[in-house]
Amino acid sequence: MTRLLSLAGACALAGLTLSAPAAAQTAAPPPSGAAERAIADRPDAAPAAARFAIHAQATVVVQGTPGFASPYTGTNSLIPRQVKETADVTLYAGVRPWHGAELWVNPEIDQGFGLSNTLGVAGFPSAEAYKVGRSTPYARIQRAFFRQTIDLGGGREPVAGAANQLAGSRAVDRLVVTAGKFGVGDVFDTNSYAHDPRGDFLNWAAVDTGSFDYAADAWGYTTGVAAEAYGGAWTVRLGTFNLSRVPNGETLETGFGQYQLDAEVEHRHQLAGHPGALRVTLFRNRGRFARFDAAVALSARTGAAADTTPLRSRRTRAGVSVNAEQAMTDDLGVFARAGIADGQVEPYDFTDIDRTAQAGLALRGAGWRRSDDTFGAVFIVNGISRAHQRYLNAGGLGVLVGDGRLPHPGDEYIGEAYYKLVAVKGVELSLDYQFVAHPGYNRDRGPANVVGFRAHEAF
Repeated sequence: MTRLLSLAGACALAGLTLSAPAAAQTAAPPPSGAAERAIADRPDAAPAAARFAIHAQATVVVQGTPGFASPYTGTNSLIPRQVKETADVTLYAGVRPWHGAELWVNPEIDQGFGLSNTLGVAGFPSAEAYKVGRSTPYARIQRAFFRQTIDLGGGREPVAGAANQLAGSRAVDRLVVTAGKFGVGDVFDTNSYAHDPRGDFLNWAAVDTGSFDYAADAWGYTTGVAAEAYGGAWTVRLGTFNLSRVPNGETLETGFGQYQLDAEVEHRHQLAGHPGALRVTLFRNRGRFARFDAAVALSARTGAAADTTPLRSRRTRAGVSVNAEQAMTDDLGVFARAGIADGQVEPYDFTDIDRTAQAGLALRGAGWRRSDDTFGAVFIVNGISRAHQRYLNAGGLGVLVGDGRLPHPGDEYIGEAYYKLVAVKGVELSLDYQFVAHPGYNRDRGPANVVGFRAHEAF
């Protein structure tokens, strides 16, 4: 932990935020999601086009939960009375090899564990906690991708420089192709108010639609290709990505032997002069999955705990979600998501959620003279199918949950609230509280209170 924070401090002292303007304006490709919609449509204010840029960030999250009702536990249970921390340092290095193109690489150092080693709650309390925890820092290349933007006209708009985005300008109507290693959530299911665990909500089911079983390794990244077509107020996105070789695995497929197809339609609009957006996202996973009822039937015959591993065969799992955001005033924004996926087949790479809904708000602190601060709150409900419940009651283990039995199933109800204080430019300190009723869909356990602190520096 000390070594990781020392590295973050060294990067800050070195001033690792660099960019080089090109001799003439060129079109910068779009950022993914929320950052794109935050840029004002003012072509006269477009920054000079950058040829390269280097950014960095460091984030530390500490979370703890006191005692709660826990009459029994299983392999994947949330354990009472614990405190865990995670830390990461990321470098974002990008270059523009030619007009409209960007190459980015994101080496990262990670360390730490989520509560119960990131187990026990389907809507897990920290999206900064990966499914792989280690006590000593380790390095990985989390993203390495190429992005090409093809201008299609419709006027120009500015692009602010940011992590994984070179400053410049771009055509309003454009085609964007991204290929390489990155996150499905970099392109799909974005939201201006709930999509960044380093800056807004921490809960997995607030950062993304809980039922969106997006392709990813255990760290949340995958390899593939995405295409986005922007035309006026509309955007259509398509993507194909490698699943992990086994559900929730550390190793990705390399040749799309098991894959995901994603499609999304987005419409941007103005309501009383304030921006908003509506997105509909579909996914289709194709690979080796098992049906829950088959695992329960095998368990009844053998007397062993239900297990999907020996029953996996080639099949499809699909789902759909809706994602909305709306600025109500200059300081207040609201958002909502809802989604459903096939609850007869095991989830593959994200978490154990077959249906979900959330609603929340984000309020900047102008009203109390802290205009850079933010207060956010969200309420989430997650559910699973009856077949999924029977599987967990027969001793089955999911991606994150599994108490060994589930005699009294119920939906997970999660409330999260955070306050983010901007201490100085680039340094943010947040307090976070989450209330989790029926963790792991188990009415016999909980409710759990999760208190967290987050420190984030970007430079």
